[in-house]
Amino acid sequence: MSGPGRVVVCGSLHYDIAVETPKWPTAGETAVGTSWFPKLGGKGRNQAVAARRAGAETIMIGRVGADDFGRELLADLERRGIDRSAVTVSATAGTGMSVALFDPTGDYRAIIVSGSNLELGPAIVANDALLSRAGVLVLQNEIPDEANTALAGVARTAGATVILNAAPARPLSTELGARVDILVVNAIEAAQLAGISEPRDLESAAAAARSLAEVFPQAVVTAGAAGVATAGRLGAMRFPAEPAKVISTHGAGDEFVGCLAAELAAGGGLERALGLANQAAARLISTPVGD
Repeated sequence: MSGPGRVVVCGSLHYDIAVETPKWPTAGETAVGTSWFPKLGGKGRNQAVAARRAGAETIMIGRVGADDFGRELLADLERRGIDRSAVTVSATAGTGMSVALFDPTGDYRAIIVSGSNLELGPAIVANDALLSRAGVLVLQNEIPDEANTALAGVARTAGATVILNAAPARPLSTELGARVDILVVNAIEAAQLAGISEPRDLESAAAAARSLAEVFPQAVVTAGAAGVATAGRLGAMRFPAEPAKVISTHGAGDEFVGCLAAELAAGGGLERALGLANQAAARLISTPVGD
């Protein structure tokens, strides 16, 4: 492995409101929560933070609104040492936000209002100058498919590795799929994309990865407490989940993707990168959700 590499993340920026509740509300019910707190998020922002934490020089491409939420997100990126020069400000749409409900087990459910993230398009994101020096580009499905497709094309031309975290799951255009080097999905997303039953253990996760590797050069399936499996041109591997005391699973997938990108950008092989990403995700789920 050489040294810290450069990771470009294009994706969503959200201002989250996290609510802790002893039970999920049913239809028509007003449940009583125990506490709430603001938490900066969005899959793009979370993955950029994870890549920076793993040591990569990290650049964020995104869009926020001209409001307090947007200003706080921009300030946070700057504090963390993430280059936010490619984060633009919308004059018409508000910053994306979400409300996330957490139960005592650490499980969560969320509702997202995408706002300014939906304004990201090819004209905004296709930054040749940034990608000409990038080792890895990270994309997710919380911004329009057209933006992902355009940026993936620029990245492939520049020789960067393109990682797509296909979350939330949605049909992918053939054009985008052809530009992805590594697909990362959880068990639910793997089932939806591959048209199979949801993987419940490491063996079925490996089978799902093999199925997805028929379409993508390399597929990585994260299966929660079961572990991680991958298949494709770079080899087939399985990693049991790291032991961890679960406080909250929120953001574990983003931590995994960001760390994976950082290690690959630094020149490490896929096996090392997956192992370290697995460990990083385990550390995160052992951390109080407000930290």
